[in-house]
Amino acid sequence: MSDAITTSRILLSIAVGDAYGAGFEFETPEVVESENDGKHYRKRVGFTPGHYTDDTQMTLAIWEAVRLGEPWTPRYLADRFVYVYHRDPRPGYARGFEGVLKECKNGTELLAKLKPTSDRNGAAMRSVPLGLLPSVAKVKAYAKIQAAITHNTPGGIASSQAVGLIAHFGFKRLGKLRELAAFLEKHVPGTPWSEPWRGPVPLHGVSTARAALTALLACRKQSDLLRAAIAFTGDTDSVAAIALGCSACFIEYKQDIPAVLIRELENGAYGRDYLTR
Repeated sequence: MSDAITTSRILLSIAVGDAYGAGFEFETPEVVESENDGKHYRKRVGFTPGHYTDDTQMTLAIWEAVRLGEPWTPRYLADRFVYVYHRDPRPGYARGFEGVLKECKNGTELLAKLKPTSDRNGAAMRSVPLGLLPSVAKVKAYAKIQAAITHNTPGGIASSQAVGLIAHFGFKRLGKLRELAAFLEKHVPGTPWSEPWRGPVPLHGVSTARAALTALLACRKQSDLLRAAIAFTGDTDSVAAIALGCSACFIEYKQDIPAVLIRELENGAYGRDYLTR
């Protein structure tokens, strides 16, 4: 599989995981068990089936920032966050963050208004594209800078670095999947990456990254991975978006997202065709 094919699938995989997971976010275990078949987007109040949420939109902001190649500064990234939100508002944002985004016209205003003290998973959920950077050191540095804009806490930064490094490990062919947890424990110490996550996934950065890693290591097919990510319950869209996006970077993974989920993914201005381009 060429790098071009891999990169074209990363955003699509993230968006499918996000849109599918949005239908199950914080639903009961009974609902998840009965409806998590990997074959349809579930309808949920406030969300349109097949439409992605803030997870993919913020990932697009990071992806586009990487591709544009401008100096990686907080002001530049904050500008991208504001621009991407206003061009195509999405559901799923934390209420406080969305309120600030609505008020701001540029990154300078955003940086002035934000209080980046959260350890939730907003920084982690947008970090998969950082795996395409050329080195471990650069992934960690870029992840720290982008996380600190909104989640300038040890957990917020660590979760962003971990997600970027998972994707980097696969994209750069640094080893086998079975070696991934040890790789993370070396480069993002202080978290038991080798211990499988169990139970519902809270709105917490490191917990979300651990759950995505656990699902990624347990499967070898994207179709299985999608259901495994949802089966945790809790913040299912973030776990599924991260896990599927990272899986697109690994040659060990069968890229078999069900065709119906690709076909029924939204295709507006920033939908399926935009993502695959």
